[in-house]
Amino acid sequence: MYLGIDFGTSCVKAVVTAESGEVLAQSSADLTVSRPQPLWSEQAPADWIAATHKAVLGLDAALRAGVRGIGLAGQMHGATLLGADDKPLRPAILWNDGRSFAECAALEAAEPRSRAITGNIAMPGFTAPKLAWVRAHEPDVFAATRTVLLPKDYVRLALTGEKASDMSDAAGTLWLDVAARAWSGEMLAATGLDKTHMPRLHEGPDVTGSLREDVARGWGMERVPVVAGAGDNAAGALGVGVLGEGQGMLSLGTSGVIFVANDAFRPNPAQAVHAFCHALPGVWHQMSVHLSAASCIDWAARACNVPGPAEFFALAEQAGAACGPELFLPYLSGERTPHNDPHIRAAFLALGNESTTPRMAAAVLEGVAFAHADGIDALRSAGTGIEELAVIGGGSRSAHWGRILASVLGVRLVYLHGGEVGPALGGARLAQMAVTGASAAEVCTRPPVRAVIEPDLDLAARLAPKRARFRAAYQALRAIEE
Repeated sequence: MYLGIDFGTSCVKAVVTAESGEVLAQSSADLTVSRPQPLWSEQAPADWIAATHKAVLGLDAALRAGVRGIGLAGQMHGATLLGADDKPLRPAILWNDGRSFAECAALEAAEPRSRAITGNIAMPGFTAPKLAWVRAHEPDVFAATRTVLLPKDYVRLALTGEKASDMSDAAGTLWLDVAARAWSGEMLAATGLDKTHMPRLHEGPDVTGSLREDVARGWGMERVPVVAGAGDNAAGALGVGVLGEGQGMLSLGTSGVIFVANDAFRPNPAQAVHAFCHALPGVWHQMSVHLSAASCIDWAARACNVPGPAEFFALAEQAGAACGPELFLPYLSGERTPHNDPHIRAAFLALGNESTTPRMAAAVLEGVAFAHADGIDALRSAGTGIEELAVIGGGSRSAHWGRILASVLGVRLVYLHGGEVGPALGGARLAQMAVTGASAAEVCTRPPVRAVIEPDLDLAARLAPKRARFRAAYQALRAIEE
């Protein structure tokens, strides 16, 4: 058996898989996000450790005892700054933190080849601008920093005593030469750092260490190997068999991602497309990233006094797609692809006396779909053909939302058994590859299909005018924000 642990933004999830790939059990422990100032988003690294222990110990003891290897997956881009004693110097700055926008421009000015080296435009979500912000605003913390780790890699340090990372997660720091799959001395120097501040780099299935004796004893398992793992999206892709050229997935978690695997490095920074390493050697991927997806459902349900996401989806389906003029722009935390705009914020438009909660719910589902359509257009402009996407994440539970997404994106959506398990499954699969020596093609197979949703051309036509208004509304809202 194999253990996959996913360190998300809202929870840590642990899953155990069998040799056959079947998910035998899963457990989770909640996390909270601190937002002490506008644009800020932070977590205490100690909370990740506590939630990891809680999630793993929530699994049956007999299953834990049979684990042969562990794979890690986690939220990307988070800056965990450690001092000489390897303890955090401040709360971790998360992927959806927007405070370092000014530092992005300064970073690209300091290293004019930034986009050529990294394949990506500098964004506040990436790790390097966060360190530039700390350097400018918390100089004592920056001076004391000896190591910078991503969230899952800080937990790895606690579990194994090793400082290591994988290519897919490291690609999101803006310190990686993504084509060469190596740290870039030039990009590190642009933020006042060097390679001594960085962990060792590994491919996803590489073993990076073993569980510390005290951790293994507490978890009731042997000192099993812990593999490098992957960033959450690359791990989620492995969980649904997205391995090679042209295969893709749509992740509907806290954030929303369209992920397409590539057999070569194909950057398109001009439209804020992410071009990263995949979790497998010799494979890369492109992503359009939207900072709010299922989180919009959670927020709107609370704002409309609806008990939860299931009830919110039901209200939207009751109203029906394209039922009214109401528009929702889903920019609760700013936006990445294609706008690279951390300052933009969400908005409801065209509300009237006739607007109802069901119609507002319908507008929320449509708004997230329209934002993803902007993202898929950016991917296609980079020469990426996309005809089918596997769907993962909590948002995959709504077939009604799937019909809207398929129609607006113009792609076939494939829903898989276990697709809601997400990145933790990919982590377990990487562990299995390391322990058994099996190939990705043997281990990372696509789970059985439970449903397929084809684009509805009539629905797409009815939603097209709203999408045009949505795009115009972004420009108008941006002008107001400025």
